[in-house]
Amino acid sequence: MSDCDFGLIGLAVMGENLALNVESRGYKVAVNNRTTSVVDNFIAGRAAGKQFVGCHTIEELVKNLARPRKVMMLVKAGPAVDSIIDTLIPLLDKGDIIIDGGNTYYADTERRTKHVEDAGLLYCGTGVSGGEEGALKGPSMMPGGSPESWEHVKPIFQAIAAKVGPNNDIPCCEWVGPRGAGHYVKMVHNGIEYGDMQLICEAYFLMKEALGLTNDELYDVFAEWNEGDLDSYLIEITRDIFSVKDSDGTYMVDKVLDRAGAKGTGKWMSQLALDLGVPSTLVTEAVYARGLSALKDERVRASEVLSGPSAKYDGDRSEFIEQIRQALYASKIVSYAQGFVQLQAAAAEHDWPLNYGDCALLWRGGCIIRAVFLDTIKEAFDKEPNLENLLLAPYFQQAINESQDAWRHVVATAATLGIPVPAFATALAYYDGYRRANLPANLLQAQRDYFGAHTYERTDKPRGEMFHTEWLKERKSPT
Repeated sequence: MSDCDFGLIGLAVMGENLALNVESRGYKVAVNNRTTSVVDNFIAGRAAGKQFVGCHTIEELVKNLARPRKVMMLVKAGPAVDSIIDTLIPLLDKGDIIIDGGNTYYADTERRTKHVEDAGLLYCGTGVSGGEEGALKGPSMMPGGSPESWEHVKPIFQAIAAKVGPNNDIPCCEWVGPRGAGHYVKMVHNGIEYGDMQLICEAYFLMKEALGLTNDELYDVFAEWNEGDLDSYLIEITRDIFSVKDSDGTYMVDKVLDRAGAKGTGKWMSQLALDLGVPSTLVTEAVYARGLSALKDERVRASEVLSGPSAKYDGDRSEFIEQIRQALYASKIVSYAQGFVQLQAAAAEHDWPLNYGDCALLWRGGCIIRAVFLDTIKEAFDKEPNLENLLLAPYFQQAINESQDAWRHVVATAATLGIPVPAFATALAYYDGYRRANLPANLLQAQRDYFGAHTYERTDKPRGEMFHTEWLKERKSPT
């Protein structure tokens, strides 16, 4: 009876699709869902005739698993995960593995890893990206947790993961690191996704508002962009969106309300960046842009009383479209650069031995931010594992240099036309700040020392040596 290779709890769309993916690789799968009718419907429907065992209780699921038992949860992050873990622990034996494949906050995974390991079991917090299609056909997977769990889950995870490479045989799944490392890397993936989506939306808005491009023309632009440096899943689906029509023949995208939602992972990344003192400005701006979009009713009222310039661009259309493409690419590079800087800071903070080239490879296929230029990111880190910032890699230095004039023109033109491009602008500001040896923080430190005696370092003294000036006493008396 206990001959199933894998157990899965949670048969929502992601769970169903992942279970079907595992079974399709030759594994026998036991499945369970809190609502037992969901299990029955799955077994009678999509799972019919396949190697599945439907289980109405978690106890039944555990009894059907071969040892070491591997139980994956695909349920909503939060208390439900803790509840299932507490149910599983007394049913499992030493060396059995509990896997969390949800969008879990990394600190919860850190805590749960210790809790499960203290009970003699192994825990594997795994980021899974790719949505419904990825779960079924091959997701990007970012496993972390108890290192001993990897040898047991590796064959299954690498079998079901997306594959890339010349021979389509390199799995987008590799061990990330201990405890919460897998879920942290998934969170950064999602944060970069926020930035990518906002940048694409700003490019779209510029072409629509400033140039008046039709949806057919926008389709052609994104189709062309998807053949070059910007070749990626998000550019591809954006192209497709402009071709979809409603039943009345009008374009669906124009009927979608401009009020964006969010599930929180972008906010997590932004908050943690602040905690680490890392300037992940692009994801933060993307989160704020969604927040501003949510003020739809207020914006409608404001549009009736607040004025601005005409949004029409009177220059060369084709030239401006190419400049927008270059601005998008340069900003995208900054987005990824910031993401990897945050990963480096988090790895140092939590003692995670992350391989940044492998992280880039994990995102090369199956996930939402998959893009051709991730190969170049992997090459950069393979060449220099301790690379401080992707902007310093020769390829990206050259790419930014070639795009810089267009990037600046687009941001300046958008400001002149009154078209908001917060992600483009913050990416450029980060680049300009990062490339300067000196910033105005010297004045800021003087201000802090003036009103709060916070002290400061001096340019003519060793770093780390602190000084204080009695500014009020030493100042020039006002006339």
